[in-house]
Parts: sequence; structure tokens; C-alpha cells
Amino acid sequence: MGETSQVLGVPANVLTDDCSDSDLVAKCLKGDRTCFRYLYQRYQHKVRSTLYQLCGPSLLDDLAQEVFLRVWKGLPKLKHQENFSTWLYRITWNVASDQRQAFAKQHFFDSQLKNQELMDGVILKDNTSNLMQLHYQDLVQRGLEQLSFEHRSVLVLHDLEDIPQKEVAQILGLPAGTVKSRVFYARNSVRQFLQKQGVDEL
Repeated sequence: MGETSQVLGVPANVLTDDCSDSDLVAKCLKGDRTCFRYLYQRYQHKVRSTLYQLCGPSLLDDLAQEVFLRVWKGLPKLKHQENFSTWLYRITWNVASDQRQAFAKQHFFDSQLKNQELMDGVILKDNTSNLMQLHYQDLVQRGLEQLSFEHRSVLVLHDLEDIPQKEVAQILGLPAGTVKSRVFYARNSVRQFLQKQGVDEL
């Protein structure tokens, strides 16, 4: 599971789905660290995937560790335990946003998105799966690089993580209409970029 799991002391056993998130959170609040490890196992792949799409591979382990440290420290302040996943994504986005700002200050941002999953989400959601042939991969990556952090965020959460727009709005603290318009704009931007590069099958 990488350095993050070693730091958190996560066991290698496979997590069962017997307990709901709210049940695990309730036990965590009573001091049960094992249940927090179960929450980590349940969500660590989604958190790492989201961080990768928003910040690239640089410092991925450190960022994932920061997310779960913030989660552990913030659990006592979580008012609605049934909304744990939404709250977790909010923390993940905050960590990514903080790191993005740090990259900007250093005039450096690793924008080489190599995860095929995101491109599947962006393109397949728009019914243009034929563009996912291997020889279009670099063009799609370049198209995604044209997006702002804000527009990339809604695509990552909505198209890659398959989170409903209403929940994306809660995670990002935006009106639902804003999320909808950003998704629409971002998809059009990628499509238009591909068209300019001579891709006709749209």
C-alpha cells in the first residue's frame, strides 16, 4: 500500500464491508484505531487517484498521508457521520488545492496526466469513446492540461470518481449550477482542443 500505509500502520488484511462508514466513524470516536485503519483501506485508492489527477505523481504518498492525518484529527468535528465520504473528498480537494498553490508559487506544476482512467471518464461520459484509441492518448492529455485547476477538479470528481453533481457541489462548496456549467465547459474545452488538432471523430 505504499509509504502512507506504513506510516499509518495499516494491516495487509482485506477489509470486509460489514460496517457502514458511520459505524466505523462512531467507533473511531471512541478511540478504536483499528476502525480508522478500515476506513483508510476502504478509501485510500480513491483518495490517491483523486490526488494524482489533481496534482500529478509528485509527493503523492505525502499528500495521501496528509489527507488521512487531517481526517483523523477532524473526526470529532464531523457533525454528520453518514456524510463521511463527502467530507473525505472535501479534505482531499483541500489538500490538493493547497499543494497546487505551492506548485504555482514555485512556478512548477507537473501536468503530465498519464492515468488512462481520467481520460476514459472525460471522453466516455461524452459518448466519444472512439477517441480513446492509444494514438490519441497524448492529444487528450494535452487537452486536459489546458484546463484550470477548478475545471479539472469537477471532471476528476464527477467523471473519474463518478460522484453525482449535487455531491460534487457539496465537496467543492459550489452551487450545483456552477458545477454543471464547469463540467459542460471543461468537456467542450477538451473536445475543441482535439478538433483543433485534427481529430474529426467527435
